[in-house]
Amino acid sequence: MAENVGEIAAIEKQKTSEDLGEETAAPGMSAIIPGWFSEISPMWPGEAHSLKVEQILFQGKSDYQNVVVFQSATYGKVLVLDGVIQLTERDECAYQEMITHLPLCSIPNPKKVLVIGGGDGGVLREVERHSSVEQIDICEIDGMVVEVSKKFFPEVAVGYDDPRVNLHIGDGVAFLNNAAGASYDAVIVDSSDPIGPAKELFEKPFFESVARALRPGGVVCTQAESIWLHMHIIEDIVANCRQIFKGSVNYAWTTVPTYPSGVIGFMLCSTEGPAVDFKLPLNPIDEDQSKGPLKFYNAEIHSAAFCLPSFAKRAIEAKN
Repeated sequence: MAENVGEIAAIEKQKTSEDLGEETAAPGMSAIIPGWFSEISPMWPGEAHSLKVEQILFQGKSDYQNVVVFQSATYGKVLVLDGVIQLTERDECAYQEMITHLPLCSIPNPKKVLVIGGGDGGVLREVERHSSVEQIDICEIDGMVVEVSKKFFPEVAVGYDDPRVNLHIGDGVAFLNNAAGASYDAVIVDSSDPIGPAKELFEKPFFESVARALRPGGVVCTQAESIWLHMHIIEDIVANCRQIFKGSVNYAWTTVPTYPSGVIGFMLCSTEGPAVDFKLPLNPIDEDQSKGPLKFYNAEIHSAAFCLPSFAKRAIEAKN
């Protein structure tokens, strides 16, 4: 695994779209074919989303996954892990801002925050807008993701520059199991899909560890898939969370054009203690211009994120 920029540079491959040769993945998986990246996966069978590739900026294989960065024609630079788009320069704000501010704006004065995953640094950048926060721990399993993000996505990875941040390279499940009980005001789980190294982050024992690590009235926000593609996964997450979290349990969603189906959801839960109403933000965000202005999140869209289509509302409420 590349642990620094020098090692990354040693395995970079600079190519223009005209130089791209045969498919870079096995049949049925995401691939780069001449001029185009197509995201194909059994997680969204029968469909694919394609972006025009202007240049491949980086290709590498870490201990955990394949890492690719390319310059797209319409969404800026794109980070891809194991064939799945993780972020693009154009629309990353819709995900990073919502997964962070939905939980942190719902509780007063969060002080200690844990981020699981999120190696690109975008969640860190958003957490840092909250001046009440005194400590931010982040546990990312793949050091290559951190270094690649610092090199190719500096406006996202700026989150690592804050002295409140403590970076831990390792397994998030193990980190939580070793964390002191009732030690965090908020846990944000910025995971990839429930295949490969992220699978454990969607299972009941992990949510139990999160609940143990949270203070009374503490909150968790975790990536919770698409209502258009993954209601079976969402229903399982809701069922587990209703058993574990004795405060509030809610599902919210946002639009991210380059994610499968164009939307992604979040599971937001609180532990027993001071009541949390996720739908009514009470903690305003500080205007920290060093991080740039907010591009997506505001108080109105916060409340609107919990308004669900009827089919999703019925399925989720059935898990009560």
